[in-house]
Amino acid sequence: MNAASRLGRPARGRGALEPFADRSGAESPLSPIALPTSRGRLRGVRSAGRAPCYRFRPSSRATTARTSLRGDGRVHYCRPMAITPHIVVRDAERAVAFYREAFAAEELSRIPTPDARLMSVQLRIGDGLLHLADEFPELGVLAPPSIGGTPVVLALDVPDAEAVFTRAVAAGATVRQPLQEVFWGDLHGQLDDPFGHRWNVSQHLRDVPHDEIVAAGARAFS
Repeated sequence: MNAASRLGRPARGRGALEPFADRSGAESPLSPIALPTSRGRLRGVRSAGRAPCYRFRPSSRATTARTSLRGDGRVHYCRPMAITPHIVVRDAERAVAFYREAFAAEELSRIPTPDARLMSVQLRIGDGLLHLADEFPELGVLAPPSIGGTPVVLALDVPDAEAVFTRAVAAGATVRQPLQEVFWGDLHGQLDDPFGHRWNVSQHLRDVPHDEIVAAGARAFS
């Protein structure tokens, strides 16, 4: 059964998804992300040793804002999906220095504004990306202290939690939960940074069966 048969066929005339070859002429080894079938039709099957990659080929009657941005009239879905946090801080310049010191962040780019604020700074922390910006209250862009805290926790999975935790505290982070081995098999602790953002620092120690984690969680919250 091919991909089109598994996902079903949408209404005709909307367009189609077709396998996308890289510059070498081979199908991309990246897996396609989930796509709504109401916009197109999956064509092609998995090739030996490779997961297919698809792109949307609109029909003459299919017009979307996304396709209009592409010069070749095609929307490519070949990059794996990633979620990159964009956070707001008071004094982005100082925040960059803190994340560099605490988490060994590497600055990749920045966009300043004429009034000396930073609209965007892109950092790399390990294999992940973090974007941060100064507050822009006139646009409703506010940091945690301006809105009474944060409901979000940023998580770092690291090979040496103790070293990262110690380094972050030395740079100015505050301990919320000290490092300890937890029931899901990690060495885990939580920090508040000086800008109101909360961070988990975790190091995986051992695999724990899921049913044991569920049971331990129930005991912890009973």
